[in-house]
Amino acid sequence: MRPLVVLDRDGTIIEERPYLSDPEGVRLLPGAAEGLRLLQREGFSLAVATNQSGVGRGYFGLEEVAGVNQRLREVLGASGVSLKKVYCCPHHPEARCYCRKPEMGLLQRAAREAGASFHDTFVVGDKECDIEMGRRAGAKTVLVRTGWGRAAEKTDDLRPDFVAEDLREAASIIVREARVLEAAE
Repeated sequence: MRPLVVLDRDGTIIEERPYLSDPEGVRLLPGAAEGLRLLQREGFSLAVATNQSGVGRGYFGLEEVAGVNQRLREVLGASGVSLKKVYCCPHHPEARCYCRKPEMGLLQRAAREAGASFHDTFVVGDKECDIEMGRRAGAKTVLVRTGWGRAAEKTDDLRPDFVAEDLREAASIIVREARVLEAAE
């Protein structure tokens, strides 16, 4: 099995912008490229899982989401980072679909396609739904304090395995914890 890191997009890798549909609005958060490069160097497969309810709400279409995701890949590629895949739930929150975080549909697809087990997977995000998705699967979770992370951290029932200031620190935590898990096996 290969180690996998599944990351939220908005507020975790790029700046949080409500209903982002313009590729020109993609701006990496400080430390994001450095953290992702570290994970990639350490052999982790990197995937993104993102809820994009703007599609289900009729604000924009899948083409706009694809454009933003392509721009994300380009910006990260220029920084030496390659994403395995970007998984997206385009449904309205009331649709009750299995792919909308905190449900596990996107995470299951990412793990299956990467040849990873949940035991070897880390989920990183700035919202309760990111952490809850990882917890439901038995993956290790890291809440980043970027985006909505500082507010989410104050939620009483949110129990991430780790909390990090940003993606750079999250990557260091993941690398350290993966080595601890390897040594224990």
